[in-house]
Amino acid sequence: MNETTYQQVQALSRMTVGELRERYIDVFGEETRSYHKDFLRKRIAWRIQAMAEGDLSERAKRRAEEIANDADLRVRTPRDPLKPGLMEVRERSVTGRLHQLRDRRLPLPGTLLAREFRGRDIVVKVLDKGFEYDGRRFKSLSAIAQEATGSKWNGFLFFGLAESKEPRKQNGEPNRRNE
Repeated sequence: MNETTYQQVQALSRMTVGELRERYIDVFGEETRSYHKDFLRKRIAWRIQAMAEGDLSERAKRRAEEIANDADLRVRTPRDPLKPGLMEVRERSVTGRLHQLRDRRLPLPGTLLAREFRGRDIVVKVLDKGFEYDGRRFKSLSAIAQEATGSKWNGFLFFGLAESKEPRKQNGEPNRRNE
C-alpha cells in the first residue's frame, strides 16, 4: 500500500460517524443507510484501496459471481439515490454536535428507582421528561423526595444516584441538604 493510501485509511479511524458518512458519499457516490462506525470505516478503506491499487482480478470477480448466484440475497435500492444538486445541499448544511440534554446521572426512561424510607417503599418511574410517583408526574427527584419525606432532600442523593461528599449518618440514611 502506498503512503498516501495508508494515510487516508489511517485518517478514517479518527473520524466521527457523520464524517464517515460524508466520506462514503465522496468515495461511493451515494449515501449510506448505515450509522455503524466500524462498518463504514472498513467499507471506505476497502474502496480507497481498490481505487488506488486496482480492483479484484477477473477470475476473482467470476468466482464471487458464481457464489452470489447460489446464495439467496436480499437486494434493496438506496432510499435517496445521489441526486444532481446534492453537493449544493451539502455546502449549505451546517454540521455540528448536539449537546446531551439529559442528565447523565439518570438511568434510561422506564427504569424504576426504589428506596425504602422509614419503613415505606418509595418507587419512582423515570420518564422521558420528568418522573412519576404515586400516579403523579414530577419535574425533579428532589420534589419527589420532599413529597415522600416532608423535608427537603437532594433527589440524586436520596435515590442513590450520586454520592455525598459528607459521611453517612449512623442510621444509614444519606445526609439532607442544609438550607
